[in-house]
Amino acid sequence: MSKLIRALALGIFLLFLAPLAVHAVVYSQNPWPKNYHVANWSSSGILPVPTARGDAMIKIYTARTGRWKGIFAVHSWLVMKRQSETEYSRYDVVGWGQPVRRNGFPADGFWYSSMPELQFELSGKQAQALIPKIEKVIRKYPFNQYGSYRLWPGPNSNSFIAYVLRNVPELQTTLPPTAVGRDFIGYNSWISPTPSNTGWQISLKGYAGLSLAAVEGLEINLLGLVSGIDILNPAIKLPGFGRLGMPRPTNPPS
Repeated sequence: MSKLIRALALGIFLLFLAPLAVHAVVYSQNPWPKNYHVANWSSSGILPVPTARGDAMIKIYTARTGRWKGIFAVHSWLVMKRQSETEYSRYDVVGWGQPVRRNGFPADGFWYSSMPELQFELSGKQAQALIPKIEKVIRKYPFNQYGSYRLWPGPNSNSFIAYVLRNVPELQTTLPPTAVGRDFIGYNSWISPTPSNTGWQISLKGYAGLSLAAVEGLEINLLGLVSGIDILNPAIKLPGFGRLGMPRPTNPPS
C-alpha cells in the first residue's frame, strides 16, 4: 500500500504540481496589471468592422485571466453575427450580478490586458443556421441566476461556453485545458459527453474527472487542473501551460 501511495504522490507531482510551479515562475515575469481598473479592456482590433463582412460568423475566444488567476486559467467567450448584421453579439459569464452578459465588453476586447486567442471559427451558411440554436441554448443555461457563479471549480465563464458546446454538437470543438471550469457538468451529474461531443467524460462536480474523446484526447482533471495527451493533433497538456505540440484546428471537421 505504501508503494502505491508513493507512486500516486509522484504521479500527482509530475503531472500537476511541477508543471504548474514552472508556469507560475514563467507567468510572474510578465508585467501584468495590478488591478481591474488599470487593465486594458478595449478592442484588440483582431475582428474586422462588422459592416465590412456580410456573411454570418461564430467565433470562440479565450484570454488569460488577471493577477494570480492567470497562472492557472483563461476566460472564454462567444462572438456571433448573422448575415448582414451590423454589430457583433458577444456572450460571456461574469462573477457579479446576473452571470450571462451580452455585449458587456468589446467583441474582440483584451481581457485583463491579455490578447484574445481564437479557439474556434465558423462562417457562412453553417454559421447562419446554427446561430438560432446557440441563442436558444444560451437562454436555457441553468446557472444564470444571481449568486450561481462560482469561480472554482464552476459554474463559471468556461462552464458556460462548455455548456453551449455540449448542447450544439454540430460545432465539434472544445476549450483549451487551461479553461478551468469547463469540466463542471452540474451538481447532480457525473457523466456527460465532452464539450466536443466526440467522446465521454466523468466529472465529480468539476473537482476531479477523466475524459476520453477524439477531439479532447485523454485528459485527467484534478482540482480543475488538466494533464493529458492529444493523439489526433499530437500534443501534451499540462497545467498552466495548456497544449504543447501541434495546434488544434479552429474549424469544425467537414
